[in-house]
Amino acid sequence: MSKTLVLAEKPSVGREIARVLKCGRKGNGYIEGDKYIVTWALGHLVTLADPEVYDNKYKEWKLEDLPMLPQPLKLVVIKQSGKQYNAVKEQMLRIDVGDIVIATDAGREGELVARWIIEKARVNKPLKRLWISSQTDKAIMEGFRSLKSAKEYDNLYKAAKCRAEADWVVGLNITRALTCKYNAQLTAGRVQSATLAMIINREEEIKNFKPKAYYVINAKAKGFTLEWRDKNNSSSIFDEERADRILSKVKGKEGRVTEVLESSKKKFAPALYDLTELQRDANRIFGYSAKQTLSIMQRLYENYKVLTYPRTDSRYISTDIVATIPDRLKAVASGAYRNTANELLKGKINPHKGFVDNSKVSDHHAIIPTEERGNLAQLSSEERNIYDLVVKRFLAVMLPPYEYIQTTIEADIAGERFTAKGNVVKSKGWKKVYDRAEDLSEEEDEKDSQELPVVKKDDRLSISSVESKKLMTKPPARFNEGTLLSAMEKPHKYVALDKAAAKTLGETGGIGTVATRADIIEKLFNMFYIEKNGKEIIPTSKGRQLIDLVPEELKSPLLTAQWEGELDLISKGKRDPKEFINRMRSYAEELVQDVKGSSEKFRHDNLTGSRCPQCGKYMLEVKGKHGIMNVCQDRTCGYRENVSKFTNARCPECHKRLELRGHGAGQIYVCPNGNCTFREKASSFNKRFDNKSDKINKREINNYMKKLNKEAEEAINNPFAELLGKFKE
Repeated sequence: MSKTLVLAEKPSVGREIARVLKCGRKGNGYIEGDKYIVTWALGHLVTLADPEVYDNKYKEWKLEDLPMLPQPLKLVVIKQSGKQYNAVKEQMLRIDVGDIVIATDAGREGELVARWIIEKARVNKPLKRLWISSQTDKAIMEGFRSLKSAKEYDNLYKAAKCRAEADWVVGLNITRALTCKYNAQLTAGRVQSATLAMIINREEEIKNFKPKAYYVINAKAKGFTLEWRDKNNSSSIFDEERADRILSKVKGKEGRVTEVLESSKKKFAPALYDLTELQRDANRIFGYSAKQTLSIMQRLYENYKVLTYPRTDSRYISTDIVATIPDRLKAVASGAYRNTANELLKGKINPHKGFVDNSKVSDHHAIIPTEERGNLAQLSSEERNIYDLVVKRFLAVMLPPYEYIQTTIEADIAGERFTAKGNVVKSKGWKKVYDRAEDLSEEEDEKDSQELPVVKKDDRLSISSVESKKLMTKPPARFNEGTLLSAMEKPHKYVALDKAAAKTLGETGGIGTVATRADIIEKLFNMFYIEKNGKEIIPTSKGRQLIDLVPEELKSPLLTAQWEGELDLISKGKRDPKEFINRMRSYAEELVQDVKGSSEKFRHDNLTGSRCPQCGKYMLEVKGKHGIMNVCQDRTCGYRENVSKFTNARCPECHKRLELRGHGAGQIYVCPNGNCTFREKASSFNKRFDNKSDKINKREINNYMKKLNKEAEEAINNPFAELLGKFKE
């Protein structure tokens, strides 16, 4: 009897699918049952070949050998994954395997993972596609009952292949060109360069910002405060003399109520989470990096199966999901959510346009809970935090609006207009699921709200004092990881562009994709183009210089948006993939010529007095995301060593996070707080706190170790990890 081979993307997913399909016999890299054989990749098993595969001369990086434009690009097996590739290939070629089900992640990159393996193995058997948004038993069973023909996803594969080949041709050529020309560890790419350029532009805006003084005038009545407003409703006065005139005019005068406006207001719950919005909130509320949030989400999706597919750019669900809502509510009806979930289950669920809209769902719907009731006791604190955010948002969209009465008092004091605002809550509505104020972003309507007395038109107001306050205009804020994700998603709001370009950016979803933005930010940190000051992101000298050296077009967010727009059309069968790749090859050639003809210079301004123990050249001091390190300036050497790293240990005196400096037995903990003098040898510090550490929540440690073990068995899901890894960062 012929069997079906199922190809999953990761071992953990493969094992779950095998369990659901009742496959129990373990083999070398696969699990077999009566009808199915389940095998898996480790992320990518196959990638595009290194340049030296095409020609030995590319083993050395030389400017005169560029551009590298081999035709066609070849596929190779990733060395570390060779054993698993051979196991997968062996199963694919089995005589008793009649067809193959592609069960890799349901998205562009997941399609690439499977198709490259099948192409490299030269397998020509009927292909089907499993396309699911959650890893629950029910979702897997339903997915297998409604398998699609893989032909329906051929164009998605073509788009994925175009993206990979374009990034190879453009990314590797520009990286080699910059590195060879300036003899420095430099990389560039369409998303990376555009993102870095936005950070540097923001820094320039801050540097060139000239603060202006302005004044606000407040009048204190009995029990509340009124604010001066002009006829345009602005409270800012930029002329000091005018502010003084108004102040002297109204001081000591009585006020008269000219208007009392009451209006009923409704606020509907914010839309469900897509990945970018979830990463933003997790960064704002918990300080998690974009990469960290994606990693946590991936575990909640794959390992615990309590949340749906993370790499989505939709904030809505489709109508076919509505029937599953009661089961999803039952799954979350415990602990803090029990009352709200049960209340929704008792009533009639209203699938309104605020969260159900087929036109706003493409490959995947918004992130929501699955129908599977997970064991929440197994979740680490960070996993629980992300789970909480998603469940609260899911419950909130089905609850009634938050309703309040907004009262505005307008008063006349000596012919000048003053106003005061106050809100009275009528119904908490969806806000009742949010018990912490920090979970909600600040809302304009409510930030100036105060408790107001009952007054009516023509009432006299006794004004106890009037004062003017001098303030200064503030420069735009530096990016943090949350706001940088917003800028990547909607760069037309942060970069000066003409209307046509802004329209293109708005339509194509910005620069990068929900799946790649976290990796891009991480790469900028790892290459020392940016560093952190608290939560703020600031560019380094290296980052600034790189942007001066990178060809102009590569710095514009418009380029990557145009690419993504074209790739989307290719995935829908509306654009010729060959024409796209030919243009990318020509573009790579132009970029290389641009770099070759440049007269710019690159200067290391972070040289230390320490020499590299391997090659003897002076080391560079760089500030990484997790501390300070010394890196050899010679890119071919690549030696690096930690100088200090930030730890989770707290200063016993001021409770700031301590830095660990030095090496081996000489390591010391130092408090970075300039006003604190705490320093202690690591050995004695650790000994002092050894007993206390025994009391740490054991469940948390066990969960953390489980998480590390699961991640250790799964390779990084990046087809260029090995390729770019050879370029020592």
